Amino acid sequence: MATKVLIVEDDLLNRMFYEAVFSQRGYELMLVDDGARVLEAVDQFEPDLITMDIHLPHVSGRKLIRDIKDNPETARIPILAITAYAGKRDEEGIRRAGAAGYLAKPLSIHSLLREVDNLLEERVH
Repeated sequence: MATKVLIVEDDLLNRMFYEAVFSQRGYELMLVDDGARVLEAVDQFEPDLITMDIHLPHVSGRKLIRDIKDNPETARIPILAITAYAGKRDEEGIRRAGAAGYLAKPLSIHSLLREVDNLLEERVH
């Protein structure tokens, strides 16, 4: 069974980038571009990993991370925050919200895949 990745990103070019990178790995993908639809997507898709943009329309990614982590049904899903907010205090706040990983934009394919591999490996153990 393919690894399922929920990509939460409002920017079309970024979504296309993530889709291309993850498709080459054979991951099953669901893409969401609006924060208002994320929790429903998590329930329906049951992802193994979520990549979460922080600045989204309608709901902040930080709030969505907290909501996912506060729900016992979804708390186990690792979340990789990917954001243009690259300050140390931003990262600390995002990790406090429950993100297991954090990458600042712009990012490289190598750093993205390394972080995804680490989070998926941790999930197995």
